[in-house]
Amino acid sequence: MKTQIFKIDSDNIDKTVINKAADIIKSGGLVAFPTETVYGLGGDGLNPAASMKIYSAKGRPSDNPLILHISDLSQLNRLVTEIPETAVKLAEHFWPGPLTIIFKKSNIVPKETSGGLETVAIRFPEDKIAQALITASGTPIAAPSANKSGRPSPTRASHVEFDLSGKIDMIIDGGPCEFGLESTIVDVSGDVPCLLRPGAVTLEMLRELLGRVDVDKAVVSKLDNGELPKAPGMKYTHYSPSADVVIVRGDREKMVAKINELISQTDTSLKIGVIATEENKDKYKNCEVLVIGSIKEPLTIASNLFKMLRKCDYHNINKVFAEGLCEDELGLAIMNRLKKAAGYCIIEV
Repeated sequence: MKTQIFKIDSDNIDKTVINKAADIIKSGGLVAFPTETVYGLGGDGLNPAASMKIYSAKGRPSDNPLILHISDLSQLNRLVTEIPETAVKLAEHFWPGPLTIIFKKSNIVPKETSGGLETVAIRFPEDKIAQALITASGTPIAAPSANKSGRPSPTRASHVEFDLSGKIDMIIDGGPCEFGLESTIVDVSGDVPCLLRPGAVTLEMLRELLGRVDVDKAVVSKLDNGELPKAPGMKYTHYSPSADVVIVRGDREKMVAKINELISQTDTSLKIGVIATEENKDKYKNCEVLVIGSIKEPLTIASNLFKMLRKCDYHNINKVFAEGLCEDELGLAIMNRLKKAAGYCIIEV
């Protein structure tokens, strides 16, 4: 299969390209497209065969649910059995935007899309290209991140091309993504809303709006063996470069000292990388420093995280030491992704 790539300006969307992409979706094919979070790998979310194609292209386990993307609130009703008041509040405040809400699903949503669960994850993205594609396709689009399963999520079309060229029909290049982390996921199918995956809509924002919001244990630690994931990104190793990743966190001075100690103890035949903040970039020696952004600008760090994890592979780095961050506000989402990339290998200092 030859993957077609088309560049689109989000301020002047080429309807010819959108209609061509929509025809691919309607015929059961796959199109990678930009959103404000990361690039998505889209297929007809109501077509079981299309959902299975997504799993196959990514090499993704089929019990890992897919998110359905809509472009208008009116599209929600037929996909769910009920819309709780909590969901109404969330949608009013954060849709369109980087928030996914989990509902009890209707029978129209195939089990192949829901990962075998009786719930469905739904998002209304803010990105104009994404909205145009969903509308033109005339169906909710199932779209996980457009990367090989387990790899860092794609925040640029070139990342998608690197992972999936020859496996999907089309890539729409809309430039770099705004947030660079996947959407926040909140489950409203139970009695108390529960955060399943942190993102740009932070836990603090959710609690300010809703009051009590529980946090699933998978946000900060591994799921137990045999436990089904309730949402994308909860169960399996994710976001990983080929290199081993180790997180070092704690007091900033002790953290820098520990990373330098670890560098000195690492086999000299290995190429070492350090994912560092702007404030500490000049404090490391005998390694390649990958600057992720200033600790004062967490949104910059979030948007650079996957780019830097991918750069580890592009630069043939064998071992990565990453500075840990505070797990408040956007830091919770950043550390959630970094922990998964490291396989929860963390050194406390």
